[in-house]
Amino acid sequence: MQLDRIDRKILQELQKDGSLSNLDLAERIGLSPSPCARRVKALKDAGVIGRTVTLLDPKALGLSLTALIHISMDRHTPDRFEHFEAEVANYPEVQECYLITGQAADFVLKVVVKDMDTYQQFLLGKLTRLEGVTGVQSSFVMRRYKDSTELPVPEEYPIA
Repeated sequence: MQLDRIDRKILQELQKDGSLSNLDLAERIGLSPSPCARRVKALKDAGVIGRTVTLLDPKALGLSLTALIHISMDRHTPDRFEHFEAEVANYPEVQECYLITGQAADFVLKVVVKDMDTYQQFLLGKLTRLEGVTGVQSSFVMRRYKDSTELPVPEEYPIA
C-alpha cells in the first residue's frame, strides 16, 4: 500500500488520540466523514493500523518501578526460545519482550511493578524459575525522558 499525504495525516492524528471519532478525525484532516472512514478501513485492512488500545499511567496505578532485564539462556534452540516466549507472554508485569543480538543476553524484557519487593517476587518466583534461564541482569529506570508509542510515518517509502 502506498501512503499519500492524507493517509499520513490520518495515521499521525490517530497515533496522538486513537479515541477520535470519525467525525473529529475527518475535521482535523480536512476530509468529509465518508471518505475518511473508507481510508481508515483501508489502512486497517492493509494491516497498517493494528489494534486500538488505551494507555494507562503506571504511577497512577501505583506501579512505580520499571526494570529492563537482560536474560541469558542455556541453549540457543528454537524450542527453548519458544518456551521462554510463551511463558513470558503470560506475565502481566512484562510489557515488552525482545529477542536480541549483539549482547551477551538473548532477551530484553521491560517489566513494570509496584516496588522493589514486588520486583524481587517476580524475579525469584517467576523469571529465574523458567527452564533455560541462566543469567539475569537488571537495570532500573530512574526517569522516563521520552515514552512514546508514535511511529514516524514515512513519506517516500511504500508500506508493504
